[in-house]
Amino acid sequence: MSKKIRTALISVFYKDGLQPIVKLLSDLGVTIYSTGGTQKYIEDLRIPVIPVENLTSYPSILGGRVKTLHPSVFGGILGRRDNETDVKEMAQFHIPEIDLVIVDLYPFEETVASTNDERLIIEKIDIGGPSMIRGAAKNFKDVTVVASKEDYSELGKILRAQNGETNLQQRKKFAAKAFDIVKRYDMAISNYFRGENNVTDQGQIKTLRYGENPHQQASFRGNLDEIFTQLHGKEISYNNLVDIDAAIQLIREFPIASENSLRTLAIIKHTNVCGVASRDTTVDAWKRALAGDPESAFGGVLITNSLIDQETASAINEIFFEVLLAPVFEKTALEILQSKKNRILLQMQPKEEDPIPQNVVMEMHKSLLNGELIQTIDEGNFLEWKEQGGRNTTAEEKEDLVFANLVCKHLKSNAIALVKDKQLLGKGCGQTSRIDALRQSIEKAKQFNFDLKGAVLASDAFFPFNDCVKMGHEAGIKAFIQPGGSVRDKDSIDYCKENNLAMVMTGMRHFRH
Repeated sequence: MSKKIRTALISVFYKDGLQPIVKLLSDLGVTIYSTGGTQKYIEDLRIPVIPVENLTSYPSILGGRVKTLHPSVFGGILGRRDNETDVKEMAQFHIPEIDLVIVDLYPFEETVASTNDERLIIEKIDIGGPSMIRGAAKNFKDVTVVASKEDYSELGKILRAQNGETNLQQRKKFAAKAFDIVKRYDMAISNYFRGENNVTDQGQIKTLRYGENPHQQASFRGNLDEIFTQLHGKEISYNNLVDIDAAIQLIREFPIASENSLRTLAIIKHTNVCGVASRDTTVDAWKRALAGDPESAFGGVLITNSLIDQETASAINEIFFEVLLAPVFEKTALEILQSKKNRILLQMQPKEEDPIPQNVVMEMHKSLLNGELIQTIDEGNFLEWKEQGGRNTTAEEKEDLVFANLVCKHLKSNAIALVKDKQLLGKGCGQTSRIDALRQSIEKAKQFNFDLKGAVLASDAFFPFNDCVKMGHEAGIKAFIQPGGSVRDKDSIDYCKENNLAMVMTGMRHFRH
């Protein structure tokens, strides 16, 4: 049931990405109807467009509240092409068939988020838009509906490939998306009238400025107030939230700092650890973490398991960063850090017994193909501690290996972490081979003038060959930690035994994709 698109009604609030699809429709000979700002936009492109008023014989009235609510519009959308009575009535009342409806909705959620002025909020409740979208989706057997700019590209591909036609399956898919958009829109309005803050079964829905990139729409479902309190700064973005999650997952590996324990501070960039260190004071942990990769730290997300005091705040204040999370801030530290108006400062919400949030999601969900993957989070560091090298690890090496393995766990695979004295010296991550990850980590360490003699190496998965232990040894590495499990484990073990190197096998892989 392929349908040729001959007529289209276009009325959108957001014009981004509209130009290519309008030009394509014009090239295909489609008659375009439009209203208001969209009509002017199309006219400015020098593309023929017919005002909806020519169909309705009414101008836009009541301050724009009534533009498309008319039988000549809705008859063209809802008329059944295979129903003899519908066809006769459409001819009798001169109602043209409308084959394509491209309509989006007024930004209600964005308006609620930006103002408390009820008059402005109420005017952003769309009436004609949802009605046209629902009508077109209901009549999907004859009409194609596109209710989001995110679908312009897909529509364009279909029309180019099928010479301006859509098939029934495609129209039904667009209709399902359209009903989802209207459902969410109506729920947001209903929640506003109830005085609720946009709540669903999955928690609150917060509309974000945009997604991973400016052309992507995004929202967050959940309750961030359970995780942290925002003390200062701009609205948290999609990418901020992704890095904040990575930061909290990492800092959960380290106990909250007490009077006699080490302070840990980490720097996260694009979900990877680019600097981390544990020291007796927070300011020293900061200096050592920053030294690990001062270039990547620019614009990063910082997190610590300890109090941010005045000295630490003064040191951190010297560089540009997006977000800082801590369990506690001194008053003077906050005053220093709040000097930059957009800087996001978050105080983590603890359980009573643990100031590091433990109420983060304990399952990982990933949408892919036509479904969803669900798994528990990667808990723990090692299942066993098997000394398999030419000697046992020293006490200092063991502490560094435990630290390095935790850090490596939070790098994208394939991953290698080089550590000395509980400081990340070099890391390789997101590489398609383990030896490339090692090369990257060594180059990073050299870039910032670190001496790798006596350092330790952690790998998120087994060494498939002995090339990694050879290269690590040549760089100065004296102890290795890896899960083991390769059919050629013996090659790496033999090399370590021949060269008096320590190697621990943990039986626990830490892939991260």
